[in-house]
Amino acid sequence: QLQLVESGGDSVQPGGSLRLSCTVATFSLESNAVGWFRQAPGKEREGVSCIGSKDGKTNYADSVKGRFTISRDNAKNTVYLQMNRLEPEDTALYYCAAEFRYFGCSLKGNVYDHWGQGTQVTVSS
Repeated sequence: QLQLVESGGDSVQPGGSLRLSCTVATFSLESNAVGWFRQAPGKEREGVSCIGSKDGKTNYADSVKGRFTISRDNAKNTVYLQMNRLEPEDTALYYCAAEFRYFGCSLKGNVYDHWGQGTQVTVSS
């Protein structure tokens, strides 16, 4: 199975920033669509952002639009999620997922077959 390793989660104050990293064990990262998801205890999994496999099309959940930015470094086989102006509502376990040669960019979890272990983000005073 394709392996994904996430890092960068931490505890920060409201208004702070974090950058999450997802390193994908793949021969060609550009051939994979990658999505970022989050889930808080007792709540449904939410698609946060995604980046497509071909032209790098991106999508964002309305709740993070304008604050989060997804990017890809193919040389490092890494996808990043830059999170700015963090709010307490952003507190969740964040994880990434990949699908080989998925055409487009989806925030639906069932599109992806490969998942990381997750990294915890906590935003509080």
